[in-house]
Amino acid sequence: GSNKVALTAEKAEKAKAYVGKTVIMGIRPEDLYDDAEALEKYADSVVSADVEVTEMMGAETYLYLIVDGINFIARVKPDSKAAINTKIKVALDPAKIHIFDKETEKVITN
Repeated sequence: GSNKVALTAEKAEKAKAYVGKTVIMGIRPEDLYDDAEALEKYADSVVSADVEVTEMMGAETYLYLIVDGINFIARVKPDSKAAINTKIKVALDPAKIHIFDKETEKVITN
């Protein structure tokens, strides 16, 4: 889509053989962030997301997001300012990104 995410050097090296091929990227909800500190820390791995639902859970907030037509869930701090039907920036921890071969479903990097 319109977003680009930087990988760590180790993950990029493992993924080199897949340049030009379609892969599947995954990340756990607790490894996505919407707070200013994380957006700065992971500036090379920030995507734009549409907020569909916010679910306050006390110690955390779940954000149900759409990024380039793909559904994501982010488990963020309880003081998140995200609101339904808005567009926000979300940072992904590049060390926590998982990449899979689309055809074989084998792990490329985790």
